[in-house]
Amino acid sequence: MTDPDGNPKCTSKINYGGDIPKKYYVRDQVKQQYEHTVQISRGSSHQVEYEILFPGCVLRWQFMSDGSDIGFGIFLKTKMGERQKAGEMTEVLPNQRYNAHLVPEDGTLTCNDPGIYVLRFDNTYSFIHAKKVSFTVEVLLPDKASEEKIKHLGAATSK
Repeated sequence: MTDPDGNPKCTSKINYGGDIPKKYYVRDQVKQQYEHTVQISRGSSHQVEYEILFPGCVLRWQFMSDGSDIGFGIFLKTKMGERQKAGEMTEVLPNQRYNAHLVPEDGTLTCNDPGIYVLRFDNTYSFIHAKKVSFTVEVLLPDKASEEKIKHLGAATSK
């Protein structure tokens, strides 16, 4: 299929877009300050541990990477006091790759069980490039309404 003038790009039928003006670039507009910055070597990962003492606490995170995507997942340790590989822990938020170099990522997780939660930034799939990741993580204590809801659910399941 071609245009009447023989052009295979069919410019008479398809309106090709142009360059996007720089004022619409999100990355240049978002200037977030992060608490931590780490360099993750090619083929490796970086794990950050947070102790959750009460059910109903909320983990809140924000992160961005420089230049390329990064894997991210959350795990719950099954053995206290030991270093564990991701495969030995309980997966709470499945590991997946995020284009955090284009748009900063953020999210929350309500922790139903107390324990050590491990946030894992994964660069094991990259054979050539190290990744620079900037992140902030907060642990929010449960509010009174959440505590009552958890107590009520616990009482209902124990009957």
